[in-house]
Amino acid sequence: MLDTMFVREDIREVIGDQDPFSYFAQLDGEVFRALESRRTFAVELSGKKYFVKFHRGTTWKEVFKNLLQLRLPVVSARNEWRALTRLQDLGIKVPVIAAYGRRGLLPTTCESFIVTEDIGTQQNLEDLTRDWSACRPDFGEKLALIREVAQVSRKMHEHGICHRDLYICHFMLKGMLGNRLTLIDLHRALIKARLPRRWIVKDVGSLYFSAMDIGLTRRDLLRFIRWYANAPLKRALGSQGDFWRQVERRARQLKARHG
Repeated sequence: MLDTMFVREDIREVIGDQDPFSYFAQLDGEVFRALESRRTFAVELSGKKYFVKFHRGTTWKEVFKNLLQLRLPVVSARNEWRALTRLQDLGIKVPVIAAYGRRGLLPTTCESFIVTEDIGTQQNLEDLTRDWSACRPDFGEKLALIREVAQVSRKMHEHGICHRDLYICHFMLKGMLGNRLTLIDLHRALIKARLPRRWIVKDVGSLYFSAMDIGLTRRDLLRFIRWYANAPLKRALGSQGDFWRQVERRARQLKARHG
């Protein structure tokens, strides 16, 4: 069963008459991740750099293992395809899709790929903020980045998208202040008509956990809350106080678990 196939014309010219699944499965490049069921690598096609994620069928054992751990198993590139398409429609900067395909109905036999354009930078927020606690950053730049992370996160959640790996390392930086962040690594994304609070808590808690040690002040955290809530701070902490307590609890749990 093939549910979707999209191959942009310039990529189609490179592939020619070959089957896209066979072509991308056999393609070699700079490998960034190689798992039993998924391989992520960078390649150059017609002089341009692309990232390829190729998913192969997983085992029923792995599917049930994830379900027993209350985790949604990732069995194809469909999640990422849907999330990237939706976020792009919302005006959030994400990698541009050049090709996508999926075939097979069962998790054990499903085969899929997604090809995205290189975003032109390898610098992420984790890299940029690594020395912030020891070397104070430019105040205006820090505020602009906090605001943009908060606004991107809010917009994503308001429209029913949970990243499920929302860490500062997944915000890539390029360009001047304002609209300079590109959100990546959406292969685990969850899309709902309306996100239950627990998923939002997990996302924002993960984000806070990943920024705990970069030297943010209490005022910085309050600024994030105000911009994420898109409301005056008093109202955000009043009507949503329980939500933010859950976020902090989630971040502390992750800190205790991962150090």
